[in-house]
Amino acid sequence: MRPDDLLRECHFPPAGAAVDLAVSGGPDSLGLLLLAVAARHVVTVHHVDHHARATSRDDARHVAEICQVLAVRYVGHDVVVEPGGNFEARARSERRRVLPVGVLTGHTMDDLAETVLLNMLRGAGLDGLSPMVEDPTKPLRDVRRADLHAIVGASALRARHDESNDDAAFRRNRVRHELLPVMCDVAQRDVVPLLARQAVLLFDERTWLDALSRDDHATDLASADCRVLRAWPTARLRRWLRVHLRSDDHGDGTHPPSADEVERAVAVVRGEFVATELRGGRRLSRRGQHLTLG
Repeated sequence: MRPDDLLRECHFPPAGAAVDLAVSGGPDSLGLLLLAVAARHVVTVHHVDHHARATSRDDARHVAEICQVLAVRYVGHDVVVEPGGNFEARARSERRRVLPVGVLTGHTMDDLAETVLLNMLRGAGLDGLSPMVEDPTKPLRDVRRADLHAIVGASALRARHDESNDDAAFRRNRVRHELLPVMCDVAQRDVVPLLARQAVLLFDERTWLDALSRDDHATDLASADCRVLRAWPTARLRRWLRVHLRSDDHGDGTHPPSADEVERAVAVVRGEFVATELRGGRRLSRRGQHLTLG
C-alpha cells in the first residue's frame, strides 16, 4: 500500500499548507509524516523526548535522521516526566505545553475507538463518547491503524518500538490488547468501525444540543438566578454547569467537572446544599439566589 492510497481517507488541509506534526518515531506518527509529505504539505516535525526510557534519546536521533532524509524541518523538545502515578496524563500535559497549538497527531480510528471505551469506563457523557470527531488536529481519524502501519512497512523508513505500549499497567494498552479483541469475538465482527460510527452520531447530537444551549451559556455564574435555574430541565442545568465549572489542568487545556461534581452543583442550585467542593481547590457556594465560585 502507498501513501496516496490512504489520502482519500485523511482530513489534511489543502495541499501546500504549512503543518506541524507530532512525531514520536513509532509507526503511527511515521505514517502521519509519510501522508503529510505525500499531500505536499510544508512540514515541520516536532519530537518530544520525555526522558522516561533509556532509549528515548535514540528515538530523537532516529526521527531527526528521518527528517533529514525527507528534507523536512525538525524541532526537538526536551521535557522531564517523573515516574509515578498517572504518568500518561502528566506526559500528555507536558507534550501539550511544549508543542505548538494545532499540531497534528497520528491518532487513527482505532485510537478513537479505544478512547470511547476508556471514557465509557470513566462514566463519561456525550463529550467523552464522541472524541476526535471533526477534530482538525486528528487528520487520520478515519484511517485504520493496520493500513497506516502497512504504508510504513512498505517504505524505506524504520519505525521505533516504544515498549511502554506493551505494558499492561497502562489502561489503554489493556483496552487495545484485551478488551477490544474480546468485544470483536463476542460481536463476531470488527467493532472499531461501530464505535467510530457511534461517536459520529453522538457528536451530531452534542452539536445540536450545544446550539440549543448557546444562549444559556451567555449567562455566567455571577449573574444567574437560582430561581430561574431550578425551573430548567435537569439535562439543561447539567449542561450549563459543565460549561461554567470547567477547570484548568496545567498545560493540558481545560476539563469539565466530573459527573459527581455536576450532581453536587445541581444540589447547590436547588438549595439542597449551601456549597460543594470542586476539583482544583475550588468551592461553589450559594448565597440567597446567587452562585459564587471561589
